[in-house]
Amino acid sequence: MTDEESARTHAASHSVSLERGLSILDAFTGDRSVLGIADLARAVGLNKSTTHRYVATLTSLQYLQQDPETKKYFLGPRAVDLGFAAIDSMELTRVTGPLLQALADETGFTISVAVADGPDVVYVDRRRSSRRTSLAMDLNLHVGSRLPAYCTSMGKVLLAYRDPATLRQILDRTDMARRGPKTITNREQLLAALAKVRQTGIAVNDEELAPGLRSFSAPVRDRSGEVVAAINVAVYLTMAPTTVEALAGRLEAPLRRTAAEISRRLGYRPPA
Repeated sequence: MTDEESARTHAASHSVSLERGLSILDAFTGDRSVLGIADLARAVGLNKSTTHRYVATLTSLQYLQQDPETKKYFLGPRAVDLGFAAIDSMELTRVTGPLLQALADETGFTISVAVADGPDVVYVDRRRSSRRTSLAMDLNLHVGSRLPAYCTSMGKVLLAYRDPATLRQILDRTDMARRGPKTITNREQLLAALAKVRQTGIAVNDEELAPGLRSFSAPVRDRSGEVVAAINVAVYLTMAPTTVEALAGRLEAPLRRTAAEISRRLGYRPPA
């Protein structure tokens, strides 16, 4: 098939309307979850009347909903259902559940798994301890929650194993604003921290995301050896008022063991 014939075949099978509708859904992000017609028109490069037609269709199908007071739009139940269906279908989440729950019960803390999405991490599984103790906590996060990668332990893991060119592109798009009392806001210091993650296999977050919050994270690898996710245990200082070193001594071994077992079930075999 010639290039011209290939182009014609692609054009015949390509739906511009579908592409535009999906681009409107893509415009809704964690920090831009409520948008008006003008916002959406700018985001997708269409005029307002055309954008309104697509938005009306998506709203009638419940992929979008409209706030009756502000007249702005947000993702509807059909879009949310698709997101959860995608997460549920991931091989990763099919194997993490029992292992995360076992680690949560062993440590008494909440355990999470996240994957990378550009400069963010997205939570794909999260388990709380079934032990009814004072160690149980709620970070007000859930499956589908997003956080910036640079100031989270799982984010550091996922950044640390990116190739240099991709990492540079991600950091160029990252606003390293201060989020907690110890947030790393200097790019060179963050790169040094990522190098330490690659050396030790563990990322530590010491009040970088929020005051009083510490977390430890380890990488999860697939059958090719690529780091595809990160697992973490998060601890509030009020629940464990001790040093980072003491917490690491208690939590790193079971965290590494669980990350290794998830990786094994995904087909990863460490080099001999």
